[in-house]
Amino acid sequence: MQPATIVLLVTFIGVVGVGTLFWSSAGIIRAISGALRRVPDGYRPVINKGSVAIVIAAHNEELVIEKTLASAMAQVPCGQIYVASDGSSDATTELAISRGANVLDLNPNRGKAGAIVAAIKYFDLIDRYDVVMLLDADTVLADDYLDSGLPLFDDPEIVAVAGRASTIFSPAPETLIGRILVTYRQRVYIAVQYLLKYGQASRLVNVVSIVPGFASMYRTRVVGSIDIDAPGLSIEDYNMTFEIHAKSLGRIAFNPRAAIAHTQDPDTLHEYSKQVQRWSLGFWQTLLRHGWRARVFFLVTWLSVIELLIACVMLVITPPVALLSEVSGVFVSWGWDSTGSLLAFSTLLPGWVLILGIFVPDIALSMATAVLARNARFLWYAPVFPLLRVLDAVLCLVAFRRALGGSSSGVWQSPQRRAAVPQKDSI
Repeated sequence: MQPATIVLLVTFIGVVGVGTLFWSSAGIIRAISGALRRVPDGYRPVINKGSVAIVIAAHNEELVIEKTLASAMAQVPCGQIYVASDGSSDATTELAISRGANVLDLNPNRGKAGAIVAAIKYFDLIDRYDVVMLLDADTVLADDYLDSGLPLFDDPEIVAVAGRASTIFSPAPETLIGRILVTYRQRVYIAVQYLLKYGQASRLVNVVSIVPGFASMYRTRVVGSIDIDAPGLSIEDYNMTFEIHAKSLGRIAFNPRAAIAHTQDPDTLHEYSKQVQRWSLGFWQTLLRHGWRARVFFLVTWLSVIELLIACVMLVITPPVALLSEVSGVFVSWGWDSTGSLLAFSTLLPGWVLILGIFVPDIALSMATAVLARNARFLWYAPVFPLLRVLDAVLCLVAFRRALGGSSSGVWQSPQRRAAVPQKDSI
């Protein structure tokens, strides 16, 4: 096998990941198995909607809170909705009260995790309900969120149901870069949730690494055992998930066709970079906090971390090295290499390795996403997505360095918001 071919294979496997191929296969097997099951006539879930409390932690969310409350009230009566307005200086508190929700006005700003803990304790939700849903103030629930999500709790081993994220496209961002960013984020959601999380939630493995805090559900009997507001973390959802695994509290359920919610994603590079780095920092902080445990989950997670770091390094290094090689090759062809040093650079990494090892697989992912979502926008912006993957890799590595150097307060600032509206999801 030629050296360049070996480099191509290493690049492809390093960027795509063995884990992706494995969990995708597990997901396919699970989907085939699930297709053979039928819901019996007259079926009713073990947990009904009257046993669900919805908790919304909000900080200066006046632009979106009413839409979120309206979608929550389509699921349960307003008396089952609890808003923790965390140091809000706008009309968030007044709007929540006017819509009939139970409101806890907190001052000063203590962060999302602290607000959740305060609301659960103040309203005594653990003793009053069987399930608590954590809902972000910019999230709009699908009409069948509870109808599709609550049946997953029929298995008594299930202690958490991870919601499936879908980005809000309407109204569309005003700028081209904004439209590219939200489309790319939707591609990330589809890829992670279909190619990884669905297989990871299989009964025999139970290694889901995050129950996302934007719209997910927990049995209240385990909530008291979870350290929601752990100190030093930038976000709470990774840590809550790791707590479930570390304390063997039960299994996490996920199905991409259940518990769907639409969330608002950043439409500027500044806000996007802040969010990705915050999420990445929260993951690294949680990983360092929990370290290694003798659990299958932690074995799988640490193996995936190795793959993640390899992929990030390769995404950051491969493009400039390939560009240097191609430019050196041009100079050599022009006879500008009197010392022979440029010839050595020209053979470092041929440009076709970059194309076949990174760009082609990435374009193929965009094509698959376009088919799944039945939307051509993923193809229109596909040539730009590899650049965003490089940005993600840089932000991930920066966050890793930050996690090694210190902790976070968890206190939040509201990102820029657009008016959120419900939308139908085609997949």
